[in-house]
Amino acid sequence: MEMRDVHEDPQVRHTPYTIRHNRRRVQWHHKDQIHITMWRERKPSGRAVEENTRGRTMENWFKVTIPYGIKYERTWLLKSIQSHCSVPFTPVDFHYFKDRARFFVQDARTASALKDVSYKICDEQNRKILIFVSPSAAPYSVQNKLKPEQMEQLKLTMKKRYDVSQQSLDLQRLRFDSNLVGCDMDIILNRRNCMAATLQIIQRNFPELLSLNLSNNRLYQLDGLSDIIEKAPKVKILNLSKNELKSAWELTKVKALKLEELWLEENPLCNTFPDQSAYISAIRKFFPKLLRLDGQELFPPIIVDIEVPELIKPCKESYKGSETLKSLILQFLQQYYLIFDYGDRQDFLDAYHEEACFSLTVPYTPEDPASSSLCEYFKKSRNLKKVKVPYLRRQLLKHTKRDIVDSLSVFPKTQHDLSSFLVDVWFQTERMLCFSVSGVFKEVEGRYQGCFRAFTRIFISTPASSSTLYIVNDKLIVRNASPKEIQTALFISVPIPRSSSLLALSQEKKKMVQVFSMHSGMKLEWSQKCLQDNEWNYTRAGQIFTLLQANGKIPEEAFQQFP
Repeated sequence: MEMRDVHEDPQVRHTPYTIRHNRRRVQWHHKDQIHITMWRERKPSGRAVEENTRGRTMENWFKVTIPYGIKYERTWLLKSIQSHCSVPFTPVDFHYFKDRARFFVQDARTASALKDVSYKICDEQNRKILIFVSPSAAPYSVQNKLKPEQMEQLKLTMKKRYDVSQQSLDLQRLRFDSNLVGCDMDIILNRRNCMAATLQIIQRNFPELLSLNLSNNRLYQLDGLSDIIEKAPKVKILNLSKNELKSAWELTKVKALKLEELWLEENPLCNTFPDQSAYISAIRKFFPKLLRLDGQELFPPIIVDIEVPELIKPCKESYKGSETLKSLILQFLQQYYLIFDYGDRQDFLDAYHEEACFSLTVPYTPEDPASSSLCEYFKKSRNLKKVKVPYLRRQLLKHTKRDIVDSLSVFPKTQHDLSSFLVDVWFQTERMLCFSVSGVFKEVEGRYQGCFRAFTRIFISTPASSSTLYIVNDKLIVRNASPKEIQTALFISVPIPRSSSLLALSQEKKKMVQVFSMHSGMKLEWSQKCLQDNEWNYTRAGQIFTLLQANGKIPEEAFQQFP
């Protein structure tokens, strides 16, 4: 007998993700001419998938799954997919499940277009991202969508909890609100339908929301809250205290918020860190501009805020771009050496990447008697030509930010001459910024107090996010300063008095006073008065200082005495 294909059944419509409608009819011809018709399953061709997506109605839902999507931040992932998708789409119920990212769409044409995006996106490690699309029931938040009367009652309840003057919304213990309990409404914010409804009301009724309190709601994950980035992007204060969050990783789902204040106390995650410093450092990775954590004032982070992406593109810089980059690097160096000379060097934990490296080199010359004063540095010097023992080589290379900061903390107290600095940016890409600084400093205490040193520092940094740089490699070279370098050095003494009104200021204002003193040359108390008189507006205080100095109205005693 022989077998031949017959035309496809005209009654069958193909869709891109069904597995039972796509068949072909086969006729078997026997010698006695009796015809038997059989049906066999056949997968649709790529063209059939593309041409027949119209056969699905808008009532059909599709699940989009990204394997290992847990590694990617929500905003970046969705923007990347949308940029490669031929049709615009609205993701519904985006969440992470185990190691996957998942969301839903409601149109077969969109589903087909999303399937075509698979393998077209690469992550930072140049790995292609796989995307699976399959038919699905309606997502949870749609199946369990609140009824109009429930939405109205929830809106009224939230309006009673909204403070117009502070632009703050207090939703703590929302489930037990008497207005909701009296209407037999169980609003549990861990459920995506409840959180989705809450954020929808916020978007429509409180678009200027700045502060949101979600404490005491038994939140154990933040998948539903991730939509706050689109619904309430202006939120600066977020209270998640007294919930059930077990891992700081949950914060990646809301890290696109530009938070200035965050509360996490009495969550299990707070007990996963060895100390307070590690806790603050970990949380700042998600929110680099954070000023307060659990009500505690944080020291201003030593980071470079890159607001202009053009600065680190590997292309020819414009004059304007070069000037802006210069300003950013100098600001970083001023902050860094202000703390190195006058502050607590443990604060550098916020400046270094978790896996950063640091090494020190001293060009030691035994014939030079003056080189003996470098003995404290020479003990930590790393020279592969002379250090033969592998263990000692590894020990001298400080790895991880905690080792680096501990090493910097035992270096002699110093005073750097910022006017002697020579700065160069010698390599830039989208993922790396490398710059060096050379200058002069003197030791201000210990056996070699008053000794002048010359140094070169090479920093290699990387963006921790779209707006933050971390130091990933720090190379320091120290030698004795030459007579000419010592002669041209200009040191401004900025002692921090033991008893002064400066002590009553916040850490942020103390540093502002110290930086202003370094720039103006005035004593700390005069610098503080100038800033206070101008309501702590640094720019205006600088303009007033320049004007008064030009007219000779600042007395001599206001200024530091040079050595």
